[in-house]
Amino acid sequence: MDCLSTTSAPAVAALLRDFSLEMTAKDIPGLEEARTHIPAGTRINVTFLGSEDLAMRLAAARAVQQSGFTPVPHISARRLRSRSELDQFLGALSSDGTAGSVFVIGGDPVTPHGPYGDSLALIRSGLPQKHGVRHVGIAGYPEGHPAIAGPALWSAVKDKTTALAQHGLSGDVITQFGFDAEPVLTWVEEVRKRGIDVPVRVGVPGPAGVRRLMTYAARFGVGTSASLAKKYGFSVTQLMGTAGPERFIRALADGYDERRHGVLKLHFYTFGGLGATSRWVSDFRTGEES
Repeated sequence: MDCLSTTSAPAVAALLRDFSLEMTAKDIPGLEEARTHIPAGTRINVTFLGSEDLAMRLAAARAVQQSGFTPVPHISARRLRSRSELDQFLGALSSDGTAGSVFVIGGDPVTPHGPYGDSLALIRSGLPQKHGVRHVGIAGYPEGHPAIAGPALWSAVKDKTTALAQHGLSGDVITQFGFDAEPVLTWVEEVRKRGIDVPVRVGVPGPAGVRRLMTYAARFGVGTSASLAKKYGFSVTQLMGTAGPERFIRALADGYDERRHGVLKLHFYTFGGLGATSRWVSDFRTGEES
């Protein structure tokens, strides 16, 4: 395993405590295999894909809970066709006992399918707390967003955390995945300077084929291919190989200062490989703690 620093092991171990994961409804069969590598109670986000229906999303949240973990269903604001659809989804989660934590995001559609133009409108609807939601995650973009200007992104984070507090909800920020620790830490420090003190979960790309990583990076505007290759520790000639995030995590640990960055945790994007990611995290934690 790549070892760039011998001094950051305690900091790495601290970042890896209470990490979170992400899955889709298609990952349900792999959850049983992965569960032996995931600490009990771990937060597992269940994405809100346009290709999956209500029943599939609910089944995924139940599977997470039945496996001994904490489900965090995603809600895509612009995909919702009506207030009643949101009410139905949250009501079904509440009936299943899986509504305690959710993650709200604007979503991919440029034009809203219904009344919610962004996740702030969804928070302000009052429906989450009506159905027993206590904790809401929101998105953060350390390297910007391909379709949203920087000032608007800052306003969104501030407005959403303020709205959560006004509605009596706790929250955290989950960032888009990245490959370069420096802009992430700079962004988190700016978050704190703006008076936003909720925990930040830094998005980490789980181990995956290099081609897939570069495809996702291009899709979400995460750096360039050249910087991605340099920071993540592989060359463009290794496109058939698999890369892991150890360099990124160690760089985060080396630069992390709780006085400036506040509470920082890790959130692993699995890119469809829940089993591979959970095994990688388990092995990496064991290596760092030994």
